[in-house]
Amino acid sequence: MSDTLSRSWRLFRGFLREQSDPDGFYRLLAADSAWQVDQWHRLAGARLLDVGGGPGYFSDAFEGAGATYFALDADAGEMRLHGRQPGPRTVQGSGLGLPFGDATMDIAYSSNVLEHVSQPWQLANEMVRVTRPGGIIFVSYTLWWGPWGGHETSPFHYLGGDRAARRYLRKHGHPPKNHFGQSLFPVTAAAGLNWARGCEGAELVAAFPRYLPSWATPLERVPYLREVLTWNLVLVLRKSDA
Repeated sequence: MSDTLSRSWRLFRGFLREQSDPDGFYRLLAADSAWQVDQWHRLAGARLLDVGGGPGYFSDAFEGAGATYFALDADAGEMRLHGRQPGPRTVQGSGLGLPFGDATMDIAYSSNVLEHVSQPWQLANEMVRVTRPGGIIFVSYTLWWGPWGGHETSPFHYLGGDRAARRYLRKHGHPPKNHFGQSLFPVTAAAGLNWARGCEGAELVAAFPRYLPSWATPLERVPYLREVLTWNLVLVLRKSDA
């Protein structure tokens, strides 16, 4: 696997089949995620915490690569989506106060969770807290101003989150899964980069678009443009020894 246009196209095609073939899509995304994290910290033999682990597809991929996998999710329903059952080291709880000790994990990982919590950088700080010195914090989240920032209400979120939710309700007869202001928040690339650059106890080592080829990485240096074109931002931090 490599950061090429063909990889991006494969992920995009999988995303389009998320509703009709969730197993296929999430297995594809999980395998890609394990490959991506392994570029920054070897998974074999590592203790990894997945904040927002959901129904366990990532467990299969990370454990398959040799990691000891721990997961946390706030929603019991999410952990049992698509008929799956939580793994033996999966707990239900809040990412704003992780029920794990300081410096107990080699890798703290989170995929598409920050946009769903009211205090995203508190969650990110908790990930730093539980990571051992020399370990990595790998955070990936969907940008509000990107084409999928409104999730199922996209692209009408560009007209405002509340307006997009009302339109969805009128069209479908039920509210969207993600309620703007309750379980979906307008998180930006600028806010994430500001947090990472000022993070106490960890150093930002990389910031790049998760699904785009490696040649798109310079987008992160362009204010405003990065908010729209990045789609999903990855922040990789390394825990300091001090």
